[in-house]
Amino acid sequence: MLESLITSKTRLRLLIKFFVNSKNHSHLRGLADEFGESTNAIRKELNNLTSAGILVKHSDKNKIEYQANIRHPFYTNIRDIIRKYLGLDMLLEQILERMGEVEQVILTGDIARGSDTGTIDVLVTGDNLNTEYINHLIARLEELIERKVIFTMASGRISSGGLILFDREAGI
Repeated sequence: MLESLITSKTRLRLLIKFFVNSKNHSHLRGLADEFGESTNAIRKELNNLTSAGILVKHSDKNKIEYQANIRHPFYTNIRDIIRKYLGLDMLLEQILERMGEVEQVILTGDIARGSDTGTIDVLVTGDNLNTEYINHLIARLEELIERKVIFTMASGRISSGGLILFDREAGI
């Protein structure tokens, strides 16, 4: 559905890259390699997004790095649209609904780095988690969000790695 609003596939991939996780940053050649596209196509979209203020650029040694502009008035709106497009809102809602005593929901893997490969890796931490529910949830979620979902369960809290979607202790 978002493809009908944002007709440039390169622009959509850049928005996913930078807005799924505000800590993601990259430079032109890295993006061209990651996307398998020419540097000219990437440069054009980076320039458009930078001139609109949606991305910011800064120098890192002799490379220019790009990152989401978290101070842009539409930053949260764009982030929420991208996360909704990826199905992360439904994923989180379904997990919290009947999983038990969930402490954290953390995205790991490619999607946390802003690469929409069609697979979403999710780490769910907590005590007394309803693992039976996960088996039913996977098929339903994959159909809803049209992406493969891989769950990893753990007890206790995880302090590093990934993009935190929910953290009971931190109130996120």
